[in-house]
Amino acid sequence: MEKTRPSLLPGLAAVGAGAVFAVALLTAEQQWAVGALIAGAALASLAAWRFGLARAIGASVDAHEGVLNAAVIAAVLAVTAWFYEDHFPLLMMATVLLSATTCIGLTVQFGYAGMVNFAGASFYGVGAYTAAVVVKYTAVPHLLAIPLGGLAAAALGSLLILPMLRTKGHYTAVVTIAFAILMKTFLEVNDTLGGPQGMKIRNVTVFGWKPNTALEFGGVELSHYVVYVVAALALLVLAFGLTRRMERSWVGLALDTVRIDETAAACFGHDIARWKIVAFTWGNALAGMAGALYALMVGFIAPNNFTFGDSLILVSIILLGGIGNLWGAMLAAALVVILPEKFQIIQEYRFLLYAGLVMLILLFRPQGLLPRTLRAYVPGRA
Repeated sequence: MEKTRPSLLPGLAAVGAGAVFAVALLTAEQQWAVGALIAGAALASLAAWRFGLARAIGASVDAHEGVLNAAVIAAVLAVTAWFYEDHFPLLMMATVLLSATTCIGLTVQFGYAGMVNFAGASFYGVGAYTAAVVVKYTAVPHLLAIPLGGLAAAALGSLLILPMLRTKGHYTAVVTIAFAILMKTFLEVNDTLGGPQGMKIRNVTVFGWKPNTALEFGGVELSHYVVYVVAALALLVLAFGLTRRMERSWVGLALDTVRIDETAAACFGHDIARWKIVAFTWGNALAGMAGALYALMVGFIAPNNFTFGDSLILVSIILLGGIGNLWGAMLAAALVVILPEKFQIIQEYRFLLYAGLVMLILLFRPQGLLPRTLRAYVPGRA
């Protein structure tokens, strides 16, 4: 007997509830209101898991992935339209989307190829400084600063991959930690790049239009951050789509074999070095493009924006969301970026919170909030 296809409604309800929660959280000003929203969301999640709704949502997503992906994009645009003139919520949204793009790159490295990278923020910074140099010192069209940022991060990562291929386990982690520290030191002593005071990025133009100025559309004045939310969303959609296709292709299968057992993969003819280079280069390119767009958006960057501590935050996002799960990385990015900003009580203790969160995850739920499911060669079918 043929199985009944799961309904689309649970997935759409989850997307709608997420959009409403995002609006409520970004609108809330009082600390008690923020706390109540967080507690309510936690209770709702527990209830959904306890009564089987979470399973129904997962089945709906598997069966109607394309439709629900479009629904998520529409929900993000709807929330953007809701805050069309409010700078801070839109800045938070753009930051979340850019962090999610970076974490998708780290997911390829951590979750697919099994490569440890504690320098994610450094490659994010490489893209940001590349964009700043392009705008300040060259006549290259400013729109090209975004792909050039990704190219610069990938190129620099290609140098770092050489010692990484000769090490394994915690030795590989030490290589990336050393790179993160050296990168920050290099930026601080380089006066051409602004030194410890950083660099200002002024007069960004795209085909004669200045995206960092307020917009007027139909007599309504829009925040200039609307442009960057849309641009960050487009970059995230591109990163998600290409990475998802990579995961479900023979490339993703080869990366999985490298992660699970390098010796067995080599015995079956896989070129271990080549697949590690592919994963590391693609992940760093995504981080670099996200960093370049971030620099154009904020208009000022400094070495303290791209520290080893920021790299650890990115790692905590990967662990919280679920290693290898793209949706988990995006959900965790939203939680980790927005909650400390809205919940000021934990703002000064956020690094302590992240450290405690990582320990709790590793102890009680090492698979993360949204564990990576078994590989499906034909999406939507058992």
